[in-house]
Amino acid sequence: MPLSKSRDYYSIGEVLELLRPEFPDVSISKLRFLESEALVTPERTPSGYRKFFTKDVDRLRYILALQRDQFLPLKVIRKRLESGGAAEANRDLEVQTLQTGTGGGGAGTGGVPPASPRANAAAADSSSVDLTGAQLTREELMAAAQLSDAGLATLEEFGLLPAQDSGAAYNEDDLMVAKAASGFFRHGLEARHLRMYRQFADREATFYGQIVSPLAHRKDPESRTRAYETLQELVELSRRMREGMLRSSLRNLP
Repeated sequence: MPLSKSRDYYSIGEVLELLRPEFPDVSISKLRFLESEALVTPERTPSGYRKFFTKDVDRLRYILALQRDQFLPLKVIRKRLESGGAAEANRDLEVQTLQTGTGGGGAGTGGVPPASPRANAAAADSSSVDLTGAQLTREELMAAAQLSDAGLATLEEFGLLPAQDSGAAYNEDDLMVAKAASGFFRHGLEARHLRMYRQFADREATFYGQIVSPLAHRKDPESRTRAYETLQELVELSRRMREGMLRSSLRNLP
């Protein structure tokens, strides 16, 4: 049930609390990532807050279960959603659970032991690595973003991506940055031209952190939820402000 009795939907923070008992590794960034890939499309309040209804939570639970238990890439999950919807697939998962006696396909419960996210990603064709929100190796990131080794190295050099050791991994945020940078490269820009985005992001993150810090440090779930939602609203407002000001400036170009 939503924390507030005055509404019939869940905030993104409440959805996170609902899903974490079954999917401990789920995060706010992963939920946003699945939304950016149009696998879930929550409604929005007039202020821009996400509104997750029960059907949205069920859809997310289905997507996360397929990633964890069957190691399917997002393009396959998307086709399943388009062809049959999450409701039918959820019934199939329930039947499978009853037949196998598993709660999530974990090792020691009769299911197939889950592979690591990295092993799962490596099994995909290197030319079409799907964006699952899992950790990616350097080679997988380059394949997904269509970056050369030299291109990735320059992004690390100028601080746009963290410099990773050979055994470290990149997350879905790194992947988003890498794909955007690859697009800029195709227009003739270089990593040094993009350094301003890192500077802007660091300044904004520090500023927003000061705003939500009082809420984020409280222990009650409602305060944490408000902190999450406040950050999301600030990020969205920032995006609108930048886009509006950029469009305004571009109108003055000769």
